[in-house]
Amino acid sequence: MLYRNHFRFIACAAALLITLSLQARVKPGIEVLRDSGFRGLEGKRVGLVTNPSGVDSQLRSTIDIFNEAPNVNLVALYAPEHGVRGDQWAGGSVSGGKDSETGLPVHSLYGSTRQPTREMLEGIDIIVYDIQDVGSRSYTFISTLGLVMRSCAELGIEVMVLDRPNPLGGLKVEGAYPQPGFYSFVGQYRIPYIYGLTVGELAKMINEEGLNCGQKGNLAPLKCKLKVVPMEGWTRDMLFSDTKLPWVLPSPNIPTAESAICYPCAGLTGEFNGYLNIGIGYTLPFGTFAAEWIDAAELKCRLDSLNLPGIAWRTIHYKPFSGSCAGKLIHGVQYYFTDYEAAPLTMLQFHVMEAVHDLYGRNPFEGAADRLQMFDKVCGSDYIRVNFGKRLKVSDIADYWNADVAEFKEISAKYYLYL
Repeated sequence: MLYRNHFRFIACAAALLITLSLQARVKPGIEVLRDSGFRGLEGKRVGLVTNPSGVDSQLRSTIDIFNEAPNVNLVALYAPEHGVRGDQWAGGSVSGGKDSETGLPVHSLYGSTRQPTREMLEGIDIIVYDIQDVGSRSYTFISTLGLVMRSCAELGIEVMVLDRPNPLGGLKVEGAYPQPGFYSFVGQYRIPYIYGLTVGELAKMINEEGLNCGQKGNLAPLKCKLKVVPMEGWTRDMLFSDTKLPWVLPSPNIPTAESAICYPCAGLTGEFNGYLNIGIGYTLPFGTFAAEWIDAAELKCRLDSLNLPGIAWRTIHYKPFSGSCAGKLIHGVQYYFTDYEAAPLTMLQFHVMEAVHDLYGRNPFEGAADRLQMFDKVCGSDYIRVNFGKRLKVSDIADYWNADVAEFKEISAKYYLYL
């Protein structure tokens, strides 16, 4: 009887630990701020930069949370790419006007104006930023953040960033810094392509390291009065699935947290329209490499032979619903992470391009003159195009692509909010 009770106690304790583990979740900045009674916003006229990903764990929008809080005076909304309600497609100009649900004025930061003007910020005491980041330099939300910080620095307006998880985790850092002449809205800071920081940590680094030099990187840096509201419960080794938070797509082609991880693995390839389909227009955005003319088994065999750490390949055949391959049966590979920590993310697509060139003689840089400028901007220089484009050999760019990683890790560690 004693033994039976002893084992029953152990079983109950284990069940309780499992239940607590399943219930444990990360608390995003918006919840930490709300639980503090909105400390820092009292008595101030508040502007909010957000989109549909700005929600609490119960999917309540930060817009509504602020608008309904009796001690928060929300007076204006600021719309990044895709709009505050997510009703604009990728690349589409975002209109200003009024928010249909709250009646608040909406100022567009993704149209003819990318940086808030003095008129847009008139009467604002503090700007709050709450958008789910994707962890890659070329996604435009962090560029919007920097331009907001710059305008607020010029006008003496406070900035508050409500922190959220980096879906790539806080340990991955890959890619070279942008070079002078190649700073743009898809590469605004001197940071690697994958930077391993939360948006709050990145904001602190932008502010303290003088990275806030405007969209073209050619202006004197400005420092704003910045407050970051940290998350509770997040650690650097967490992927988004570990947080137990709901994923709300920050943009149409990042429908899942896994899509955010896949984006830096294939997004550069996607700059070459009509070369390889990368799952855009199908159910696996950034998760495949395929074309009508590929022999799927042959490509898989070639990629298997590379023994890339942490990556497994399978053949795939599908018909995209939209895009240049819409309705066509295409063939290729889908990739999986068998060891995420070991897997190379950004270099994955270059290995694929090399394999496709070796097998089929296809060079994406030939006949793509209209896309080369954007490819350079996303890469942060013309080095990749010039040196990889000659022979399509990963060995020609690997050292360059990884040269800044160690330095950035050392610098960025000063701004860690989480272990």
